[in-house]
Amino acid sequence: MKGGLILAAPASGCGKTTITLALLYQLRKMGHKVASAKIGPDYIDPTFHRAASGGPCLNLDSWAMRPETLGALASSLEAQADLILCEGMMGLFDGAGVDGDAGSTADVAARLGWPVVLIVDVGAQGASAAATVLGFAKYRPDIHLAGVIFNRVGGIRHAAMLSTAMAAMGLDIDVLGHVPTYPDIALPERHLGLVPAEEHQALDKLFARAGQLIGGNVDLGRLPNMARPGRHPPARSTPLVLKPLGQRIAVARDNAFAFAYPATLDGWRAAGAEIVPFSPLADEPPDPTADAIFLPGGYPELHAGTLAAASRTLEGLRRAASRRAVLYGECGGYMLLGAGLTDGKGERHAMAGLLPVETSFAAPRLHLGYRSVSLMRDGPLGRAGEVFRGHEFHFASTTSEDEGDALFQVDNSDGISLGPTGLMDGSVMGSFIHLVDRA
Repeated sequence: MKGGLILAAPASGCGKTTITLALLYQLRKMGHKVASAKIGPDYIDPTFHRAASGGPCLNLDSWAMRPETLGALASSLEAQADLILCEGMMGLFDGAGVDGDAGSTADVAARLGWPVVLIVDVGAQGASAAATVLGFAKYRPDIHLAGVIFNRVGGIRHAAMLSTAMAAMGLDIDVLGHVPTYPDIALPERHLGLVPAEEHQALDKLFARAGQLIGGNVDLGRLPNMARPGRHPPARSTPLVLKPLGQRIAVARDNAFAFAYPATLDGWRAAGAEIVPFSPLADEPPDPTADAIFLPGGYPELHAGTLAAASRTLEGLRRAASRRAVLYGECGGYMLLGAGLTDGKGERHAMAGLLPVETSFAAPRLHLGYRSVSLMRDGPLGRAGEVFRGHEFHFASTTSEDEGDALFQVDNSDGISLGPTGLMDGSVMGSFIHLVDRA
C-alpha cells in the first residue's frame, strides 16, 4: 500500500532527524522505493533526506501553504514512491501563532491523514516515557499515533522497563524499537542549523553507520505497513506556488545560495519556464539571454570576500538590470543585490549595488518566524495587494537603507503588523522574506 508516515517527537532534540535519515537509508537499501518530506520551513534537513533516500524531499507546510498546495505536494510524493517518511518539526503539537499549533506537525498529520510514529528520547526517563506517549496519543483525537521508537535507550534492562510500562498503559501503539545512544553519529551544525549535506565529505559512511544502528534496533518489517494514503485527491499537475519571474530564469545555485524550495522551481518548470543555474562562487555570470534572475538565500556571509571578487557575476547582474531583466533576491540573494555586506569579523565587502541597502553580521541578531506579506506595488511577483505567505530566518541586520520603494507590507503569524520590508527599484527587488506560497 502506497502511503506516508510522519516521524514526530515530543520536543526538538529527540533525534528525529538522525533516525529519519537512518530509516530512509536502510529502507532504501532493503529495496523499498522511498521518498521523504519535511514539515515546516527548512532548507537544510531536506538536503540530507535527498542524500539518504536518493529521491525527492518536499517541504509540507500547513501554515504557509494553501490546502490545495499541501495536498498536491503530498500526492506527488505518493505517486513517486511506495513509502513516504515525513519528518516533523519541533514537538508534535508545536506551531505558530497564539493558538499554538497552527502549522504544527500534528496539523499536517490531521490534514493529510498520515499516521504518526513518535520518537521519544528516554535518555533520562524510565516508565515515565509511557505516560508521555499516553498524553501525546490522547491530546488530539484527529491524529493517529500508530507507533513509538524509544531513542537513547541505556541497555536491555532499560528497554524491558519501557516495554513493561507501555504494556501496562494498555495502549494500542506498537513499540517499534529501542535505539541505543550513538555518540559516533553526529551531524555538525552552524548558525542556521545543520551544515548542508552538500558540504559533507563522508555522508555515505555516516548513513551506513546510522542505518546499521537502526537496522539492528528497529522493526523495519512492521514500519512500512503502518503507512497510509493521504486524504487528498491525486495531483493532476504540479502546483504553481509562485508565478514564474520570466520564461528563461537564471537561478543562483551553490553553497552560498542553496535555499530554494523545489516546489517553487518545479512549479516554474511545469508552467513552461526554463531554469538555468549559475554559480556566483565560481564567478559565473547569469545567462545573458535570461529574462529573469532568482537569487535565493543561503550563506553569503561565509563567502563575502569571494562574492565581492566575483566580477563576472556582479557585472552580469548589473547588465541584466540595465536591460530591465527581472532580478529577485531572497535573504542572502537580497544581500548580494545590496551595496555592501559586512561579515562576522567586521569587514565590509562590496556587493552588486543594485539596491540601496547595507547588511551586516558584525552583531548577529536572530530574526525568525512565519510572515504574511502583501505586495506594495505592481511588479513581476504580482499585483499590488496580492498576499503571500513565507518565513524569515537570518542573523543579519540592516545597517543602512536609503529611501526607496518598499516591496512588502509584513505581518507576523499572529497578524501583528511588522511594517514595510524589502526594496524594489525598477525590475530589481528583494527582501529577507522567503516566499512559500500564495495566500
